Amino acid sequence: MSTKLWGSRFTGTLSKLSEKFTYSISYDSKLALYDCIAGIAHAEMLGERGIIHKKDASAIVKGLNKLVDEIEAGTFKYDPSSEDIHTDIQIKLKKSIGKPADCLHTARSRNDQVVTDVRLYCLNHLENIQALLDVLQISIVKFADKNDDIIIPAYTHLQSAQVVLLAHQMLAYVEMLERDKGRFEDAARRTSVNTLGACALAGTTLLTDREIVTKKLGFAKTAANSMDAVSDRDFLIEIVAAIAITGMHLSRICEDLIIWVTSEFNFIAIDDAFCTGSSIMPHKKNPDVLELVRGTSSRFPGRLMELLVLMKGLPLTYNRDMQMDKPALFDCVETIEDMLAMMAELFGGITVKKDVVAARVQSEYFFTVDILDYLVRKGMTYRDAHDTVGVMVKECIDRGKKIADLPVEQLKRYSSLLEVDVKYLLTPEVSIKSKKSFGSTNPVLVRAQINAWKKRLK
Repeated sequence: MSTKLWGSRFTGTLSKLSEKFTYSISYDSKLALYDCIAGIAHAEMLGERGIIHKKDASAIVKGLNKLVDEIEAGTFKYDPSSEDIHTDIQIKLKKSIGKPADCLHTARSRNDQVVTDVRLYCLNHLENIQALLDVLQISIVKFADKNDDIIIPAYTHLQSAQVVLLAHQMLAYVEMLERDKGRFEDAARRTSVNTLGACALAGTTLLTDREIVTKKLGFAKTAANSMDAVSDRDFLIEIVAAIAITGMHLSRICEDLIIWVTSEFNFIAIDDAFCTGSSIMPHKKNPDVLELVRGTSSRFPGRLMELLVLMKGLPLTYNRDMQMDKPALFDCVETIEDMLAMMAELFGGITVKKDVVAARVQSEYFFTVDILDYLVRKGMTYRDAHDTVGVMVKECIDRGKKIADLPVEQLKRYSSLLEVDVKYLLTPEVSIKSKKSFGSTNPVLVRAQINAWKKRLK
């Protein structure tokens, strides 16, 4: 008898090229655990409903649990000659328990079986990804807490703009990652749907109870339409989209750190554990891990597009094209897990060069917006205040002078509202403390945010 689950219909065998081209166990072997878990729930339901003998159901559950033990112990080995992991599990089960194994596929198809396994895989890894995001956020908050008094330049267009607390920028990263967690939480809700029991596409004439399986597997609900159940891959695309956005965020964080570690900026040093050297220049210390995280994140949008294009032209319901959803999914899920874990470790090994950073925030041009606000508080319109400060800055630059060195008479040439006290604004400490709006870089507000995140992430 053919080892293919569908083989009885055929008299010949697949050509070697067809075997090679349709082969999937090299990657879908990742579903082995979930295939066994889903099979256990399905067999238990079949036995409880009297669709198969309870002793057969018990034998199946016992055999599958033995395979689960092997998988969790790391001793499970799939047969590379098997068509896919689902076939391999079935063959191993029959070798273990004999004839009762033939009852397992009652009231299910590989169509609903595979998508159920994938959903279980996704739910497991979504939980892990969210936990890893927590760990990275905790690492960044610890770094912010440790360096809460450091003032740095902030940039627009990569040009010096205003000064902020280093901790304020770190908390910007934490906010980005929190949105990522929200997307994964949303994706998990739409992933937590039991598709087992939909069979090939039309359901079954047997008196199954899909709600039993839903509860046993811990799904939030049961798929209401058997055709949609076997053909839906929206959840998978949504997960990869969330990964692509998270990867983009990690890439932006890496870009800031890569810039800061250059000799031109020299704001930070990164632990040697996350750097490499040059094969020709002995002095070099390259932030290769950051660069590779930045570079690897480019894979995710490509994989997302791969899945969207894969699905866009498929008629209902199942098509074999869907076999190709798993390489993209597995690649993205397991790569983002590695990246998140590595970034959390990396933040624990960053040292801030405080003297260098302090020297970079002394330019009084960081504080022109503070002077503008000073004039607005005295009754000048924003537009006039912007023009006044712009003229003053231009003339100081052209003449090689500092605003702090201008006598009050000179200041009043630009506006009668300018007094000598405006010079008090020209320090980084005063600049950050003067910010009043919620969400700003004011030290009191930033400290409150750090404390709130520490409590939230505890």
